[in-house]
Amino acid sequence: MDWILDPTLWASLATLTALEIILGIDNIIFVSIVAESLPEERRPLARRVGLGLALILRLIMLSALAWIVGLTAPITEIWGYTLSWRDLILLIGGLFLLYKGTHEIHNSVEGDHGGTRAKVGATFAAVIGQIIVLDLVFSIDSVITAVGMVQDLGVMIAAVVIAMAVMIAAAGPIAGFIEKHPTTKMLALSFLMLVGVALIADGMHFHIPRGYIYFAVFFSASVEVLNLLAKRKRAAAG
Repeated sequence: MDWILDPTLWASLATLTALEIILGIDNIIFVSIVAESLPEERRPLARRVGLGLALILRLIMLSALAWIVGLTAPITEIWGYTLSWRDLILLIGGLFLLYKGTHEIHNSVEGDHGGTRAKVGATFAAVIGQIIVLDLVFSIDSVITAVGMVQDLGVMIAAVVIAMAVMIAAAGPIAGFIEKHPTTKMLALSFLMLVGVALIADGMHFHIPRGYIYFAVFFSASVEVLNLLAKRKRAAAG
């Protein structure tokens, strides 16, 4: 029971939990946007299932730390570039995010101007399948970060569970806000494309510090908030 009184352990838990929540923002945005292609009554279930799968993937990976470390081992070399399974997964995930972001932006700009975009091809299974693909990518980055920061498996599991609980609770309000304000959806899609570029760069061994990405997103989001406040003020004055 000495661990209860260990301040270092609690500090590690708090730091890792905060980091996991920050790293999970892109996952929440992706899940929220993908779930929009479903009928409104099925979206909350899709978000819960998607984030629940992300939690399961993270816990499975944490229970197989040796396998996670092995993902960074080279599997082949191409013209001096060493490719690992982690690199391959990041490259595929980054390309998928770029495709998804471009596709959604195209539909938003060039789609049905009547606002009744067809949802015929969007089945629940297809949406969950897309979420699983990106959950795998985000989970690998998240777990590797956790392994690099903390050596205590219990702390890692607790941080991941707490962070995922916060993400599940926040998914609904974030999805509602994005759906209510179309310009924020465009910003969110741009953010996902930026993350896709960062994943591809990581897969090619050109690391882009995440601080730069999150600062750009925070700055853009702050400008968007000011725009929304100005719009609301004009509407109230009119």
